[in-house]
Amino acid sequence: MAHSCEILMCPPRYFEVTYRINPWMDPAQTVVDRTRAFAQWSALREALARSARIIEIAPLPGLPDMVFTANAGLVLRGQAVVSRFLHAERRGEEAPFRTFFEAHGFAVEVLPDEMFFEGAGDALFDRRSSILWAGSGWRSLPQGHEWLSRKLGCEVVSLELVDPRFYHLDTCFCPLADGALLYYPGAFSPASQASVEAHVAPRDRIAVSLEDALRFTCNAVNLGSRIALHAISLPLRQTLESRGFEVMETPLDEFLKAGGSAKCLTLRLDETLAPGFETNGADSRSPC
Repeated sequence: MAHSCEILMCPPRYFEVTYRINPWMDPAQTVVDRTRAFAQWSALREALARSARIIEIAPLPGLPDMVFTANAGLVLRGQAVVSRFLHAERRGEEAPFRTFFEAHGFAVEVLPDEMFFEGAGDALFDRRSSILWAGSGWRSLPQGHEWLSRKLGCEVVSLELVDPRFYHLDTCFCPLADGALLYYPGAFSPASQASVEAHVAPRDRIAVSLEDALRFTCNAVNLGSRIALHAISLPLRQTLESRGFEVMETPLDEFLKAGGSAKCLTLRLDETLAPGFETNGADSRSPC
């Protein structure tokens, strides 16, 4: 079956926890079961392949976090903004991801010097408006948000992350296909919580509990009516199902050891703005 959605993934051949760049990582206490990690990654891949074409990039030794392709960059209408990582441990990923984008025909955009930006981990497109939600506070710099707005031609709403456990926006924030927002308010500054409330109607704000947030429920992949994630509480599952979503739980606890889950393991390659907001003649978003 042909799919209009395209997702980039990277097999976890070299995945391990050998350094600490977020509170979830503890190399002294963590042993990754790579066989189990590969089985979990493969199950996620299979679940997503029901709705999308999966494209793989080859993993490279010495880059254990390359599996988290959400941080490769940000894609919109064939443009790719390649990430610049804050931590030296991940900077080796920048060149292979840039090579991938160039080889696949993307127009590569290079960030200004000294501007840290960690791709779709910290930048998420709203599914019913022209907004690009952009996170800052731990990895990406807010100074880059205006640059992104000019370069990509979309409205950027900046959100400040204040809890180090939620170091990327996609760990605690997930715009859904019906215009709703799955998020953990406690991860954000009061001003950013107010900004979310100003842009999203109460009926469409789905605030998750700390328990769900810590199991990375918001780090979900939403393709059309399907949502793939690691784990979810029954009440929250029922809330999503009442809105017409099919919730697919697929265990990813090996990747939680590094502070990642379903969304972190994927990058959408076919992003456009929501219907009615394109300025280049592309007037409809992929059904994914």
